[in-house]
Amino acid sequence: MALLVVALIAFGCAHDRPGQGWVTLIDGSTGMENWNATGSDANWRAEDGAIQADKTTGKGSSVLVSKRSFKDFELYVEFWASEDTNSGIYLRVMNPTNVSTSTGAYEVQIWDKNPNPQYSTGSLVNVAAVNPIYKAGGRWNTYEITAKGAEIIVKLNGVVTVRAQDGKFPEGRVGIQFNGGPIKVRKFRVKEL
Repeated sequence: MALLVVALIAFGCAHDRPGQGWVTLIDGSTGMENWNATGSDANWRAEDGAIQADKTTGKGSSVLVSKRSFKDFELYVEFWASEDTNSGIYLRVMNPTNVSTSTGAYEVQIWDKNPNPQYSTGSLVNVAAVNPIYKAGGRWNTYEITAKGAEIIVKLNGVVTVRAQDGKFPEGRVGIQFNGGPIKVRKFRVKEL
């Protein structure tokens, strides 16, 4: 029994320990230096143990885009969103100054109230719909995302929500979208494969 408890603690803390090939882009309130903001002017900031945004002065979305590019990788992200948040995690952003899911990036959706529910939280926008519908609002959640070649697998809180084969965007940067409603990210780690 004691070995089981030790194993469960070690497994649960695996992502809390940097190293083992993981690159930390956000760790609590640190990491803003790893990103460039693009799109509308949002109030991205380090506050209360997370990188977050909840206001914008322009129209459209604002995206934090990593300064590094990645090809095949695993992502581990801890995020908090309200029930009305419209956000997402971008993968393989081809043009870091103009992020668009239709012309050069994948987006793992964070939007519980998307009017098109098949592309709500847990989906890969315009690539892989979710069924059943998942909710993330009002609590801390985890995304574990694997992008290897054309295969993309998304896990929300340990559950696979989508598995897709799509080779449109083979390499690029990662990003965090803010498009209304607060979004907070307290961990963002990447492991190249």
